[in-house]
Amino acid sequence: MGLKTPIIIVNFKTYESATGKSAEKLAKICEKVAKVTKVNIAVAVQDADLYRVSKAVKIPVLSEHIDPIDYGAHTGHTLPEDLKANGAKGCLLNHSEDRFKIDDLEKSIAKAKALKLTTVVCASSDYTAESVAAFHPDFIAVEPPELIGGNVSVSTAKPQIITKTIKKVNNISNIPVLCGAGIKTKTDVQKAVELGAQGILIASAITKSPHPGKILEQLAMGFIE
Repeated sequence: MGLKTPIIIVNFKTYESATGKSAEKLAKICEKVAKVTKVNIAVAVQDADLYRVSKAVKIPVLSEHIDPIDYGAHTGHTLPEDLKANGAKGCLLNHSEDRFKIDDLEKSIAKAKALKLTTVVCASSDYTAESVAAFHPDFIAVEPPELIGGNVSVSTAKPQIITKTIKKVNNISNIPVLCGAGIKTKTDVQKAVELGAQGILIASAITKSPHPGKILEQLAMGFIE
């Protein structure tokens, strides 16, 4: 199951509200919203929760990380083949909280592609996105790190970074561009769509909300209304 646009990717990170049984519960809420709104929704979860969550829902489940390794002596590393075997449909790479060296990122994208895992690569700027586009990931998500987890969305604070990213990426390849950082409302989503984004990457607005389903549904409506 590949990822279709427009899309909302909910990054569970390592929030307590999105770990273990709570990860399964939140993923089911995300799936319910996807069914109600008909908007594509995927979740990125911790490796230890991949099997549990992928068995509980039919929406795409992504890993939050992979390492560019093969079978063998790699204690403590994340083997892409194992993630796929445990239900991962793709992976989130190069998040500002888990940045890659450029050569490792290139190898990780190639490894994921070989396994038919969808790659969603984060970029902190339009310049980084341009560099990443040369590796031909499936999606690029631009997220200014200073806005992540904040109350001001990228589509409001830095709309130009979205348009610049789309232009620079499209000059290299027709890769869908998502945006993230500070997105909290339907209006934030609508602005992102107007700027050309084909989806959003979101975390704390959902994982830290006492009513994640309600918030997610409101955000999904930003793609519809």
